[in-house]
Amino acid sequence: MQNTNLIYHKSVVYGILTILLIPIAATFAYALAQQWGATILPEGFTFDWYLQLLADPRFLAAFGRSLFVCIAALLLATVLVVPMIFVIFYYYPKLDKVMNILILLPFAVPPVVSSVGLLQLYADSDLSLIGTPWILIGTYFTIALPFMYRAIANNLLAIHLRDLIDAAHLLGASTTKAFLLIILPNLKKGLMASLFLSFSFLLGEFVFANILVGTRYETLQVYLYNMRQTSGHFTSALVMTYFLFIFLCTWLASRFNRDARQ
Repeated sequence: MQNTNLIYHKSVVYGILTILLIPIAATFAYALAQQWGATILPEGFTFDWYLQLLADPRFLAAFGRSLFVCIAALLLATVLVVPMIFVIFYYYPKLDKVMNILILLPFAVPPVVSSVGLLQLYADSDLSLIGTPWILIGTYFTIALPFMYRAIANNLLAIHLRDLIDAAHLLGASTTKAFLLIILPNLKKGLMASLFLSFSFLLGEFVFANILVGTRYETLQVYLYNMRQTSGHFTSALVMTYFLFIFLCTWLASRFNRDARQ
């Protein structure tokens, strides 16, 4: 009976994985095909579409812009969120319930609504933020906040924060020194997992980038949207390159998350 259930569960899992992998495999094959029209299989395979993509300065510029905005937003989130979480858990633990509600707001408010609100807020402002990467960094910070807060908060609960700080105080260390030399090293795994997970999510963000900056600061997703009318082989190569990069970031996040749980 147990073997039958095991076979059934494996069949369901492998069946779902096969269904999910079929469109990815078809996109990859189309990105390598020289021509693929009325035939079942491609007429030939080539890497010309990938070479054309990697040689496109517009793609490289869009990829660089996306990296800059995502990394800047994550650095800002790290500098602000990590000390904030430490203060909440050590000095004001009751605020954790409030924060658990606040971090849901980026998901409760649709990006389209947030974008329209930001446009109305800064359209007539003296700060020229619309169409610049700085407004994207701010909005990406709010997107990364829930991922980082929840991951680091779980990490703090696992390491018994108050016990470590009290032990450091008994040995003569200040709270700041204990945070820098004891707490931060213990948060490294959870922090890295949240950073890679947030990065993979931010790199695929489209609504904020398209509405707030558009082609004035073309990111990778806006570039993909603008190139949708070109060759399908070229677009497939772009999608597969993006997918492989996101897969690598997600794999690194899961690896760090597994190490943090251990």
